[in-house]
Formats: sequence, C-alpha cells, structure tokens
Amino acid sequence: MLWRALSEEQPGPKWAGLFAEYWPAYREWWMREGEHARATYAECRRALVKHMPELVDLYDQLCELAGGGDKPARFLSFWNPPAYLSGCSQAIWQGPEPVMVRNYDYDSRSFDSLILRTNWGGRTVMGVSDGLWGLVDGVNDAGLAISLTFGGRNVVGKGFGVPLILRYVLQTCTTTEQAGAVLARIPTHMSYNVTVLDENRQFLTAMMGPGRKTLITHNAVATNHQESVEWVSHARFTATVERERFLLQRLTLHREPEETFIDAFLKPPLYSTAFSKGFGTLYTAVYRPRLRQMEVRWPGTVWPMSMHDFVEGGRRVAIPGAA
Repeated sequence: MLWRALSEEQPGPKWAGLFAEYWPAYREWWMREGEHARATYAECRRALVKHMPELVDLYDQLCELAGGGDKPARFLSFWNPPAYLSGCSQAIWQGPEPVMVRNYDYDSRSFDSLILRTNWGGRTVMGVSDGLWGLVDGVNDAGLAISLTFGGRNVVGKGFGVPLILRYVLQTCTTTEQAGAVLARIPTHMSYNVTVLDENRQFLTAMMGPGRKTLITHNAVATNHQESVEWVSHARFTATVERERFLLQRLTLHREPEETFIDAFLKPPLYSTAFSKGFGTLYTAVYRPRLRQMEVRWPGTVWPMSMHDFVEGGRRVAIPGAA
C-alpha cells in the first residue's frame, strides 16, 4: 500500500486530482448493484439539506471539482451507498494525556490510504479519508477526535454512509456533548459504533443503526457489536467479543503506561492478520486531541502528524497476502 498525506486549505486542484484518480474504482463499487439501486441526485441533495445543511455549499464545490456529473454527485452525497463491512477496535486511554487508539480492519483494495488535512469552511480537520471527503477517524482544531467501528448487524436501511457523518461532526462540533446530539439525530444506512473524545476528557460511544434509536453510552471501548451480538457468524469471524473483553481488561485490571496500551493494538488479539479475507489491520491510529496530533502506526513504524505543523509525504506499507 502507498499511503499519502496531503494538505489543501480549501477544495481545489489537489482534491480534484484525487477524485480523478480514485473515481474509476469508486464508480465500479458504487454501481455494482446497478445505477437504479442508488438514490437520485434530487434525493441525495434533499437528504443533505435536511440533515447536514452546513455541508451543502462544500458539497456543491466538491461536485463541481469532480466534473459536475450526475453519478459523482450522487456518490459524494454518501446517501444510501452500497453496504460495506469492516472489523475495527477502538478505546479511550484516560491517562494524564488522554488518547483515542483504534485499529482499522478492512480490505486494502477498497481503501483510500490517504491522510487529509483541510481547512474547509474555516475549520481545520485532519484524519484518514474514505470516499475522498468522508473520514473513518479524525480530529479537528477544537480538540475533538472521532472514530468508527462496524456495529455488527447486517441490516441495511435508509441513511448516510457513516464516514460523511464523521466529517460532519468534525466540521460542526467542538465538544463531545455537541457530537452526541448530532450522532443521535442523523440516520445511517448501517450499524456503527462511533466514539468521540474532546480536549476536556469527555467521551462517549454512540451505537447507531437503521430502524432504531441511537444509543449514547459512556463506553470507552467499542469493537464490532452493540449491546449484544446479533450477527453470530460475523462476531465469530472477527472475534468481536474477545477483543472487547481484552480491551476492557487492559483498561480496568491493568494500570499500564500509555505506550504499553498502544502497543497492544499492534499484536493479537487486536491486530488482525486476515488480509487475504479483507479484514486485516490496515493501520493503528493514535489521536491526542488536546495536542491536535495523530499518529499512524504499523508494526515497527510510527508516522506522526501535527495539525499545526503538517508535513505532506508518503509511506509504502507491506500488507501480507494483499493483491
């Protein structure tokens, strides 16, 4: 995998170039069930206006940079996208400098491998990209960090792909309390656990899903189920219960240093080697919201990022068994 770190203050030529590069693969994925399985442009834009009005102007700018076509605009809305599954583990370490740590377990062939720093709408956001403006984890200039895991249900409903919801939270919220209110009201098309940590040490995990009310919890750990296991075969394959228990024990039974806790994410049972099956750990992210810093880690490698001293660059990472 070739990872890149890019910064662009406002939507412009860098983002347009990324879209031109990634769009053929995203178009194939987005169209895999046929064009008519996807919402119309009018439906997509109405959903954004209703649920995320603060993003509409930005969305229009990105659609123009993407060429102004119908299909790119519908894709960029994240409204009712195709279903997708991931693994993932995340936790809040409540030490002297609280950190959010997460593993992202997914298919390397369906991943942006991109860290974006933007200042869209005057709000600086830094995080790992999905869909070229959505995020699977990130932090903003108010010291609010956020991350997602799949929630372990195979029900698909009407709603947004969760990476855009994470982008929306970081663009519009400054505290965990504000983020919780947003996560409670925006519909998602699949089930996800979203964990939030702010600079005042406040945190929550929102258990979101179609057809049910979002449950806001004070959980410091999230893996790939919610209150109980509902998709048994997926739970067994991803060892979601075992990973949750392991993390809870690390947080409650052991008083260990920050680095020891982070290092546990780079080893089994948290670190997944199921790369050939599309559920290998593609990276570990460490967020320090009070410092406005993040790190992307792989076994033996740490790539630090600072929001206020962001350095563009690239890294090549070997993924065992990946095509």
